[in-house]
Amino acid sequence: MKILHAGMSRREMLAATGATVLGASFGGLNPALAATTIRQGYQTNMWGMPTYYLMKSGVLEKHGIDVKEFPVPSGNLTMQQMVARQVDLGTYAGPSFIIGHSKGGLLAISVIENVGKTARVMARKDLGITEVKQLKGKKIANQTGSSTGNIFVNQIMPKAGLEKGDYQEIRTNVNDMVAAMAAKTVDAMVCVEPYNSIAEADGLAVTLVDFYSFDKLPVFMAATPEFVDKNGDAIVGYLKAWLEVAKDFKEKPDHVADVVYKFYGTKGYKMSRDTFNEAFGRVEVAPGWPEGLEDYMTMHAKVLIEAKRIKAVPDWSKALRPEFMKKAMA
Repeated sequence: MKILHAGMSRREMLAATGATVLGASFGGLNPALAATTIRQGYQTNMWGMPTYYLMKSGVLEKHGIDVKEFPVPSGNLTMQQMVARQVDLGTYAGPSFIIGHSKGGLLAISVIENVGKTARVMARKDLGITEVKQLKGKKIANQTGSSTGNIFVNQIMPKAGLEKGDYQEIRTNVNDMVAAMAAKTVDAMVCVEPYNSIAEADGLAVTLVDFYSFDKLPVFMAATPEFVDKNGDAIVGYLKAWLEVAKDFKEKPDHVADVVYKFYGTKGYKMSRDTFNEAFGRVEVAPGWPEGLEDYMTMHAKVLIEAKRIKAVPDWSKALRPEFMKKAMA
């Protein structure tokens, strides 16, 4: 058993002791993996909390991977960081991934979770609004450019008979929307957990519709093409770690919830454990590569083409890279 000295990272200790050579000789860590540092982007809403737990679980270290954290309010911001090559890996839903692939050649290496139940359109409770169509002429907080924002504008509102111009979009980060509702500067919000459950528990908002009936919202783990080209073995080890961590969500849910609940406590959120459990329970963690992804993504691509966000349907044989997850699962 190797004991790491306090104050030294695994990577530093391996380098200092030459343990990479010993590990290779005696069936320990792969030297290539031991030297890999990942710049990990993630959202501070519930979509990013499985990734947060992964980073805090200790499983990545077991696979010889160091992580630098890059937290942001929503996944479209992580996507923009990746297009700018400031981050190596990050999670977001299909529409944001398609835009990221179009702008920066980003690649999907796995589906991590389904979050359709975490996203909702909510209206201020005092307004007495019960249906989406009643949002005509209203001010709606929306994380413009995000996957939820795109689905709201391009699918949910048209189905309710409303087009752009029938309502006023107020560009707002998801973590600022509850405050905007409380201040009555907006009439409704397109938001995600835990903010939806907080607004509901505080008596500020009511749900008009959740996204699950429109889209299960699979969340991809995406990577920059440069990282994929140089770190194939590390990606397989990284996805093996995800498969291990996924078991914790099923076998040790209380432990996982404790880690994530403490995260929100350190950020100053006043949220009861019951409210947190309601929000966290809407995330479905399932790392893998489900069937039918190309058809699903083509549907979203066509919506984005019509909205003039991209020019053509991506070549999925290049954009979607299932081989790494297949190796991790083998």
